[in-house]
Amino acid sequence: MGEFDHKAFLKTLTTRPGVYQMYAEDGKLLYVGKAKNLKNRVGSYFRASGLTDKTLALVSRIRDIQVTVTSTEVDALLLEHNLIKSHRPPYNILLKDDKSYPYIYLSADKFPRISLHRGAQKGKGKYFGPYPSAGAVRESLHFLQKVFKVRQCENSYFRNRSRPCLQHQIDRCTAPCVDLVSEEEYADQVENTSLFLRGKSQQLMARLADDMEQAAAELEYEKAAVYRDQLSQLQHVQASQGIEGVKGDLDILAAAVDAGRACVQVLFVRGARVLGSKTYYPPLKLQESPGEVLAAFIAQYYLNGTRAIPGEIIVNEEPESSLALAEALTVQAERKVKLRSRVRDARARWLRLAVQTAETNLQAHLAGKQTVQARFQALQELLKLPEMPERMECFDISHSSGEATVASCVVFDQNGPRKTDYRKFNIEGITGGDDYAAMQQALERRYRRIKSGEGIQPDILFIDGGKGQVAQAMSVLEELQISDVLVIGVAKGVTRKAGFETLIDGVSGRESQLPGDSPALHLIQQIRDEAHRFAITGHRARRDKARQRSLLEDIPGVGAKRRRELLRHFGSAQGVLNASVEELKKISGISATMAAQIYDHLHDVGDDGERA
Repeated sequence: MGEFDHKAFLKTLTTRPGVYQMYAEDGKLLYVGKAKNLKNRVGSYFRASGLTDKTLALVSRIRDIQVTVTSTEVDALLLEHNLIKSHRPPYNILLKDDKSYPYIYLSADKFPRISLHRGAQKGKGKYFGPYPSAGAVRESLHFLQKVFKVRQCENSYFRNRSRPCLQHQIDRCTAPCVDLVSEEEYADQVENTSLFLRGKSQQLMARLADDMEQAAAELEYEKAAVYRDQLSQLQHVQASQGIEGVKGDLDILAAAVDAGRACVQVLFVRGARVLGSKTYYPPLKLQESPGEVLAAFIAQYYLNGTRAIPGEIIVNEEPESSLALAEALTVQAERKVKLRSRVRDARARWLRLAVQTAETNLQAHLAGKQTVQARFQALQELLKLPEMPERMECFDISHSSGEATVASCVVFDQNGPRKTDYRKFNIEGITGGDDYAAMQQALERRYRRIKSGEGIQPDILFIDGGKGQVAQAMSVLEELQISDVLVIGVAKGVTRKAGFETLIDGVSGRESQLPGDSPALHLIQQIRDEAHRFAITGHRARRDKARQRSLLEDIPGVGAKRRRELLRHFGSAQGVLNASVEELKKISGISATMAAQIYDHLHDVGDDGERA
């Protein structure tokens, strides 16, 4: 089979929605994709520029493309999912964890049993969940056993009891097996359990409060004390696990992508209670964005028929073909399913938590010893080093049009980032925006100290920049007579996208590019991105501090005492800036005239009332 003639193929390709399958020379299926417009989508793989190295690697292997036309984009999505599930093509994002999630099962017996359940839901009774793990189920069962004392023993054990078991003796069961509790009282506890598992906490607490008052009125103080303890424990759980203003069931999904790896964090919310979360690391063969990762993940995660689909799914980035995906989920669930990326209040807070968790877990995954060791080994092979590098440093510069220039130095060893060794340098005495001078100053300050014995010399020095910054680094090291440090520049490519970086050898000036899936490149990207993040953080802190200080210091008639009062009342200079004249007048020591003067100064309003 010869080269694939994409021009001839595209001439006849339809613009209708459908699915395309890309095959290698040996007939192996490489990739399955869906499209709203097949001609445009397939054609995008063969454009002259803008493709990542990973996509180019896929395209180079294509020898045949087959398409299946569908009537709608939703049909295309469902067919794509089925083909990926059946064939598991190597270039698709594949969800490996396909096991069913556990539920809590409340049987329909005369004296119902509560238990962990996994698998087909065939038994009579109620199922609550899903839960992220069996551990989360056991934690809930343990709580319910303490509070409501519904039996958890097997039916065979229950039917053959002639005396109470140990669970009754330790006050974890009311012993319905030997009739120590009436059917009516037991049914009340079962109903309370059901209300809790359905997220009807407010209704349940109101019910328990009424029961407590009734028991106290009837002088049944022991029973009232039981209800009081149940209320107390429920309030504690509600405070620690509840989400205000949330009704129904929802899943919160956050995707993070970095250094050729992805992490998806799934947060489970059922009945306004957070049941827990689960982390996935889907492998990436192409250079996918978080939105693309989520699109592939959601389809495989929910459309396999083994998981309950909640009424609402919240994501940190809108997936590709989100409308079609939401419609497919609605069809699968046989009810309306919302797919949302813009949320407020409690949902926004929990989404931010999921994003932070995904980013943290991804960084921990990247920093895992096995992953880091493999990348260090790949870097050693790339640079043809006699030994694996033990310590690496990377420098970056950050400023806003020359304002508040900060240089960062981050350190990596074979265990990952060494944050205790990170350093920031406030750059002074240079022309604003002169990155070369800033880099020179930071390197001189850093390596003079290392030369004097105040630090450990690295094996490799990475410079986030092009030939000019690399030459500056070489000059500084030469001046300090440091010759055994390998200097490598990491310059952004024309597209300025990850995977297109150019590496510059400090000695020879030779330029090279690595494949997008290279572990060595992923390590270099990771240390470069960390240096960039650390530099920006330092720059913003320095800039904001300077701006806030000068913002209030320049106001005529506002001295130290008034500045202190303003900052104490509004919390920050930005808070003062956002305040109205009426709000400013409320501050002690600030008259109506002074309030108007402060407001006019901060908002550049002249004597004529017009904004300057």
